[in-house]
Amino acid sequence: MEEILAGGVNQVVRAGDRVRRPTGSWSPRVHDLLRHLDRFAGTPRFHGVTADGHEILDFLPGEVSNYPPTPAAASTSALVTAASLLRAYHDAVADFALSAPRDGWQVPAREPVEVICHGDYAPHNCVLTGDRVTGVIDFDYAMPGPRLWDVAFAAYRWVPLAAPDNSDGFGTVSSQASRLRLFCDSYGLSRPDRAALIDTVVARIQWLVDHMHAEAAGGNAAFAGHLADGHHRQYLGDAAYIREHRKAFDDAVTNNAAPPAD
Repeated sequence: MEEILAGGVNQVVRAGDRVRRPTGSWSPRVHDLLRHLDRFAGTPRFHGVTADGHEILDFLPGEVSNYPPTPAAASTSALVTAASLLRAYHDAVADFALSAPRDGWQVPAREPVEVICHGDYAPHNCVLTGDRVTGVIDFDYAMPGPRLWDVAFAAYRWVPLAAPDNSDGFGTVSSQASRLRLFCDSYGLSRPDRAALIDTVVARIQWLVDHMHAEAAGGNAAFAGHLADGHHRQYLGDAAYIREHRKAFDDAVTNNAAPPAD
């Protein structure tokens, strides 16, 4: 019996312990990445491509949050385990990134290449078991790049660093700053990366908005719909809010920063 899974821009079909997803020109790169991660707990295994061009992957059991986040996804436990899993994933792909091709991914590689960024590490792409993040899915936006590029977007979405008028977010500036510090500590973010974090968050949001416009102009109906719904205005509003309160966020992550994890 097959089940169409909710959420996302692609139709994903589950059949037992496997899922079937559409592929793109970038998919061979993602498949090589997943083969490298074959023994890494928390990512789906790749099981080949069907005759009609769909990839077959493991189904990761658990819950995936939509927006606004579920109580489990908004919990401190989810925040901490999301950061820890991202760190473990980055560490697991750092060696692969050294020799991975720089071309062929859906989005261009960014220098310095330290890891293979997930590219969209957010509640809608993570699997929760209770209030703990135990898995990550949808590697379509994976690309070689710096750890900070991935961490910046993950922190933006998991803290979340959202303006008060963004119904997907929650918390005061103070509570968001505390959650941001906890995310950085749980990841083990280096001092230099902490100093550059807020600028990178803002740059990553702007990149997303630019990408939405480019995709919509190229005929991508999903992104055109997102623009029509005003998602880009929400992101730009969050970026303005982050800039407005950057001192609170900078101070939270850089003052007496913990040393990076080994």
